[in-house]
Order: sequence, then C-alpha cells, then structure tokens
Amino acid sequence: MTLEELKEKARALPLRPGVYIMQDVHHEVIYVGKAKALKNRVSQYFQDAASHTEKTRAMVGQIDTFDVIVAESEFEALVLESALIKRHQPRYNILLKDDKGYPYIRVAMENGMLRLSLATRAVEDGARYFGPYGSRGSTQGIIEALRRALKLPSCNKKFPRDQGKGRPCLNFHMGLCDGYCRAEADMAMYQEAAQQAIRLMEGEFKQVGEELLAEMAQAAEALQFERAAQLRDRYQAIELLGKRQKVLSGSLADTDVVGVYRGDAKTCFVVLHYIEGELAAKDWQLLQTPMEEELSDIVSSLVRQYYGARSRLPKQILLPCELEDEVPLARMLSERVERRVYVITPQRGAKAELIQLANLNAKEEAERATSREERQSRLLELLAKMLGLQTPPVRMESYDISNQGASDIVASMVVYVNARPRKRDYRHFKLRDMEQADDYAAMKQVLTRRFQRYLEGDARFAELPDLLLIDGGESHARVALGVLEELGLQIPVVGMVKDDRHRTRALVTPTGAEIGIQANQAVFALIGQIQEETHRFAITFHRQQQSLRVKGSELDKISGVGPKRRTQLLRHFKSVKRVKAATLEELEQVVPKQVAQAVFEALQPKGAGKP
Repeated sequence: MTLEELKEKARALPLRPGVYIMQDVHHEVIYVGKAKALKNRVSQYFQDAASHTEKTRAMVGQIDTFDVIVAESEFEALVLESALIKRHQPRYNILLKDDKGYPYIRVAMENGMLRLSLATRAVEDGARYFGPYGSRGSTQGIIEALRRALKLPSCNKKFPRDQGKGRPCLNFHMGLCDGYCRAEADMAMYQEAAQQAIRLMEGEFKQVGEELLAEMAQAAEALQFERAAQLRDRYQAIELLGKRQKVLSGSLADTDVVGVYRGDAKTCFVVLHYIEGELAAKDWQLLQTPMEEELSDIVSSLVRQYYGARSRLPKQILLPCELEDEVPLARMLSERVERRVYVITPQRGAKAELIQLANLNAKEEAERATSREERQSRLLELLAKMLGLQTPPVRMESYDISNQGASDIVASMVVYVNARPRKRDYRHFKLRDMEQADDYAAMKQVLTRRFQRYLEGDARFAELPDLLLIDGGESHARVALGVLEELGLQIPVVGMVKDDRHRTRALVTPTGAEIGIQANQAVFALIGQIQEETHRFAITFHRQQQSLRVKGSELDKISGVGPKRRTQLLRHFKSVKRVKAATLEELEQVVPKQVAQAVFEALQPKGAGKP
C-alpha cells in the first residue's frame, strides 16, 4: 500500500480501544501496539514524520499494511497486545530477549563430583533439574552462591582419581573452596556438603540451617573455635541464599522495585526483589540498543513482558515513572494471581529512594557493559543526526578568538578525535596586522591561514576536520563557511552559542538555523566541554603574550636591550625570572657579550658577587 492509502485506511478506523498490527511486504508482523482510540493513534504514524524518533521512521518506512482488532476496553487491548507481542516477537517492539529461555539448574553426581550447571530445559538424563528461574545471570549467581556457601570445588577434577595430584588451586588459598583435591582432605565432609547442596536446592533451608547451628554449638563446646566460625559463616551464607533462591524461583516477595537506565549505547532493565524489607536478589537484563521511546512506554512494555512469564508475583511493584496504562496493568497482574497486586509510582519517601537505588543499579550494569568506544561511537552518531550529517564527525576542530583591544590578539585551534581531546594537534595563532579588535576579521585570518597550510602540504595541518565548531553565533559561522568556499573546501560548520551566563546553549548553522542540544545530556556535555576547552586554550595563550609584553619592560630599562634583544632573551629563557637566574655564559650564548654583561649586572640581586 502507498502512504496515501495507509493514511486513508487509518482515517477509517473507529474511535475505540484496540490493537493494531503493522506488517511489511512479506506479511511479517513488525510492530504491535495498543490504543485508546485506534483512529487517532494509527493516523499519527502516517502524518507528522518529523516528530517521530529514528526508530519509528524506520518502522513506518517498512509498513505495507496493517490490521486492527477492536477491544471492549483499554484493559482488553492491553492483554491482547501482550499476547500478540509474545507470539510474534515483532522486531520494532521493545523486547526482553533471552534466546535460551528461562534456565534451570542441573544437579548431578558425576565421577564422584557434584556438578552444578545451567540448562535451557529439563531432560531425562539421570540428573535433577530445579527451576525454571529468572534470567541466566541471576541463576548463575545462585550456583556461585551455593558453591561459596558450602565451599564446593568448581574445577573439572574427578574424585577420587585426581585427589592428591598436584597443588590445590587459588580458590582454596582464598577460602572459597575446602580443597578436596588435597590428599589429606576428608571426602566424607565433601559428601556431606554435596548432600546439603541438594537439600538446599530442594528448599530445606530451615532444616539445614538448624543442623549447622547445632554443629556450631558442639564445635564451640569442644573449643574448636575456628570450626565454629566456619559453620557460622556457612549458616549466614545459606540464610541469605535461601531468600535469594525463593525470589528467583518465583515465590512470593513483598516488593519488587523496577529501575531503568537509558545509556548512550545500551539500556538496562533492573528489578530488585525485597523480602521482609531486606534486599534478597537482583534481576537485570541489557538491551543492546539505546531506547528513543518515552520512558513510560519503555517501562510499560518491559514490565508486562517480565511479569507475563511468571506465575507468582509480589504484593507490590514500584515503578520509576507513571504509566498511562497503570490501572489496566495492575488489573491484568492481579487477575493472573487471583489477588491484588499493587502497582505504585512513589513520588517521595523511602519508596522513592528504592526507585533511585534501582535506577542506579541499572546505570551501573549498563555502564559496565558499555565500552568507551561504544559510548563515543553512539555519541557521535547522535551529534551527526542532530546536524544532519551523513557520517559521524570523528575529527572536530574548534576555534576561538581572545583579545584585549588591539593588543595581543590570539586564536586557538582545539582538536577532538572520537569525542576526546587530541592535544598534540592543538595550535595557537598570533593575529597579524590587526589595527583594532575585530573578531570576524580575526576568525577569517585564522581559518585562511589554517586551511591554506593544508593546501600547501604543511604536515602539521595535514588532516581535515569532519566538522568545524566556531565559538560564536550565526555571523561567526558564516565567516568560516565563506573561507572554506573561497578555498574550495567542503566541511560542515556550526557556531557554538552561549547564554547570558556564558554557558553553552545551542548550535547554530551559517544560515541561522538553531539546533537545540540540551535534550541530549551527552551531546550537550560534549559541546560544552569543547567550547570551554577552546576558550581556555585561547585565554591562556593570550595571558602568556600579555605577561611577556609586560614583564619585558624590566629588560627594556637595561642599556643595550631593545625590542629585538628582549624578544631574543624571552624566547630563549621563556620568562624574566629565568633570565635573572641565568649565568653570564648562558646569556652570552643568546646576545652579544657586552649586552649580556649589562643584563647580568642589572638583574643580579644587590650585594651579589660578580662571576
């Protein structure tokens, strides 16, 4: 269907709640959504493309036709949408992906060793399977916690064949394993620990805990304090493990706290599980692409998928933002477990602090899983999208003018490569033949000199930038564009605009189109950093030039030292202070002996002896 045909079909839809199903030319379902009023919602896709996110524009470009299912209420539409998303897994919907499904823990005795491992499904192979659990990461955490609580080996050695062969590994020396591979190890203790592991997987936390407490008391009475301390640590670890496994296996928790973080390269969804006010477990999942949708849409979709596969739900679920479909969502969850499930968006107090903690955990997981290169790449992609560039600007050059009247007019060139400063490419310029301060003329001279050197083959200016950032507004950007056109170069140019408080506000094109960057914090921070760095580099050089000129007056008082000799001395020694500290022989290497003698005598402290 053409775009006009799609528009016409959308306009004919009823103003009733329902579900719409977008399909491509191959009749594959690419998106499923719900609406309070089908006509209004579906029509939006085919009207104002400029307001769409990049993902939505891409999706709309793939739509060949769509179907709708009218529902009696928004609640029915929500339930139907969830079922259709689960069935079709449309590529443009927000999806919690786990290609291995919900995992099991496989428990088996193999070659005298207890083997604990993840399994995608339970099969008839003589082993025991426990689960299914939540995410693979959380389930693997259960296995590791079980091993550490009972100090079970995680190696591939076989008992009794490998007992006494070789040295115990680092885990034994770190206290993470009891070292049953040692020749003197008590294998009866190993068998006891292995059986305790199986009992714990069966849920006998209370019974095993009571046995450990009794054994701990006996060890204390026998003055075996080290053994008693080991049993105490094991008891505490098992108690925490019991709460954690209870949550992950789908048993009832008091409160689940949802957190979401949208990073520059990845998005993370986190659920913190609380039992009796104590944090028992954390479940999280990374989505490998950043999310451009509204936060409420992201949370709604992820929460419905996460809890849709669970038969046991907590008493209350705390959300990081209000949802448009919060009421039907709570009803859907409540009907599934045949009791009231409260869906709450706390605004203040202890519950709001729990949301902050969940969001922080989501951020930590996303940042930890995102490399610096991924963040930089995504950041430059966003900047390119804002500026309408075909490719991300890998190399950016920024320019600023610094002056005080007509004296010591200087400019700075700062270079960023892959969103990081490359200081070896920074350059200073001292403006020539400037009778008065004129920022536009100064900018024209600096850019002409810089790109003229490129055209002449100067190795220090051999690389062309992918983007020019000019400190100033539309007029400054227009001057830069004029220089490039005169030299026959094509490089994108934008000005960096500041607000009344001299802080970065926006970017502006040579034609005066202002580009807001404050909506994306990462891009806003990068442009602000570049602008501040360019200004700092310019003002520092300007002050150095002023200092040389002002301090040079002390040398001007010395007989035989004129502007030329003063410049020679300052260029060689860098400052008047170093000229004062120089020996007569060092001065004679820069200026004639007679002048060196005059400088040496004039700058020596009173009372100092002659060489």
